[in-house]
Amino acid sequence: MAPLGVKLYVEDKHVMMDNGIVQVTLSNPDGIVTGIRYNGIDNLLEVRNDESNRGYWDLVWNSPTTGIATGIFEVIRGTNFSVIVENEEQVEISFSRTWDSSMQGMLAPLNIDKRFILLRGSSGFYSYAIYEHSKEWPGFNLGETRIAFKLRKDKFHYMAVADNRQRNMPLPDDRIPPRGQALAYPEAVLLLNPIEPELKGEVDDKYQYSCENKDIKVHGWIAKESNVGFWLITPSYEYRSGGPLKQNLTSHVGPTALAVFLSAHYTGDDLVPTFEEGEQWKKVFGPVFIYVNSLFDGSDPLQLWEDAKIQLMIEEQSWPYSFPASEDYPKSLKRGNVSGRLLVKDRYINSDYIWANGAYVGLAPPGEVGSWQRECKDYQFWSRADENGYFSIDDVREGDYNLYAWVPGFIGDYRYDIVLTITSGCYIEMGDLVYEPPRNGPTLWEIGIPDRSAAEFYVPDPNPNFVNKLYVNHPDKFRQYGLWERYAQLYPDNDLVYTIGQSDYTKDWYFAQVTRKKEGSKASYQGTTWQIQFKLDEVDKSTTYKLRIALASSTLSELQVRVNDPKLGNPLFSSGLIGRDNSIARHGIHGLYWLYHVSVPATRLVQGDNTIFLTQPRSTAPFQGIMYDYIRLEGPPSPSPSPPS
Repeated sequence: MAPLGVKLYVEDKHVMMDNGIVQVTLSNPDGIVTGIRYNGIDNLLEVRNDESNRGYWDLVWNSPTTGIATGIFEVIRGTNFSVIVENEEQVEISFSRTWDSSMQGMLAPLNIDKRFILLRGSSGFYSYAIYEHSKEWPGFNLGETRIAFKLRKDKFHYMAVADNRQRNMPLPDDRIPPRGQALAYPEAVLLLNPIEPELKGEVDDKYQYSCENKDIKVHGWIAKESNVGFWLITPSYEYRSGGPLKQNLTSHVGPTALAVFLSAHYTGDDLVPTFEEGEQWKKVFGPVFIYVNSLFDGSDPLQLWEDAKIQLMIEEQSWPYSFPASEDYPKSLKRGNVSGRLLVKDRYINSDYIWANGAYVGLAPPGEVGSWQRECKDYQFWSRADENGYFSIDDVREGDYNLYAWVPGFIGDYRYDIVLTITSGCYIEMGDLVYEPPRNGPTLWEIGIPDRSAAEFYVPDPNPNFVNKLYVNHPDKFRQYGLWERYAQLYPDNDLVYTIGQSDYTKDWYFAQVTRKKEGSKASYQGTTWQIQFKLDEVDKSTTYKLRIALASSTLSELQVRVNDPKLGNPLFSSGLIGRDNSIARHGIHGLYWLYHVSVPATRLVQGDNTIFLTQPRSTAPFQGIMYDYIRLEGPPSPSPSPPS
């Protein structure tokens, strides 16, 4: 039996799209999703909530003179409803709002056009939006924008973010006193007397379910008794800020499901776009697919997750979609493609070229080396190179880009210095590109793996009073609450000392250099100094050694380096105050990447025993600190072998 055609019903205060599988009701002209009828359930969204608090686009903004902490939260409401496409195959409807000077100070200075699409035979619907800032308008900062869905708490109790990150979740009631007790910040709550007794004593925190952009593809909820699933499917992250490693929220207690397009989480102000007065800007966020599925009675409800992953593959193969009607969303034929091979040249590892196995290769707006991770206004397109370094970046929007890359196993960033202009239908073959990572001499010793994460270091078990059971015996044990306090418990009297040749960084290098709480004080902290002890058989006094320090995260902190004299007033190197990514508190094993090259005069070193002192002195709060990615000491340059062939 052929699927029914799509119908559109328009009333004064509501609009409904219906294809016989799912019926989607939106407020008119606000464009807020008030109802999703599916599989005999009148509404999958929380019927106890006001209609404006069920399924909506929102943003956080402020004027350029205030910080992001003072942002204005705004649910985006349309003022004009229009039908863009209406036939039996497809309905696309628009809810738009036009900004003018009378709204100054009340609404973000943006024209916003929210679109919703329902296709014949589709078990779900699509949404995207076009944001535009005009030349005549005042400047502003855009701290966050996203789509949020609040599902029925009487039905949706099981949440799935990844194959190994899914569980029965607390109810929102469990987070409110006296059932729940807020911890060091409001998002983290200890469940004292939850409705489901097996959750008693656990910590719930929405940040424990964050993911990197590259991994936020499908997540959502299962109503086991009804055998119904609700999923947000994101087949591309080209419109998300910050590149593949930027972390964002996904699903969390509510039950809530989010499609986050832009946020300052795990980065701070660096990823809050600032628009100047008179700056012209336009961007399309989405489309994302809101997918619903069901099973026959008696089937394992977890098969809904497996089905959602299959649907993700279908959506990815269909990207870029052919059906959105806006000319601001280019179809595949109007996009370009770039391919090539990336090689690494490091003569201290191999005299020949090294294939950039698994390299992240992307196109982002022109900028400095590594600028892609702080880029937050336009589009980025990324791929992974194969084991031989070959890459292909397909379906790139027209425009000017730099080609950027970084290679797991090597420090630093690659940038192809010539700007690439992508035109409709172009195929650009780059040939062989060579990345020469920073290197002065042979490796004398190294700590960690240069992969922009602190995951390989020692992550302790959590305080047994603050456990999320999902992350017990889990590879992501860093997502447990309160690990910043475990450092002082494990090192009560003296700071960490790491001995090259004896210590093991998986056991002896704590994942974060945090502050230490002073005894007998509730709000007093002190900085910490870690030591790296190593031996040198000989020292070439006529040259300079090089210390490479890659940081995976930094929060209102400073890295000071001293060599063999911890009491030296001025450090050999200081980063100055850096970072606002807050990854320590938010259970992220990395934030923004920092790379420092410290020249160590040979006069600071001695034959025999040496010590490098790493001090993080900033200490007004428990969450200040840094996570290391990788540290390497290089010796003096050695004679050059013949160049790679």
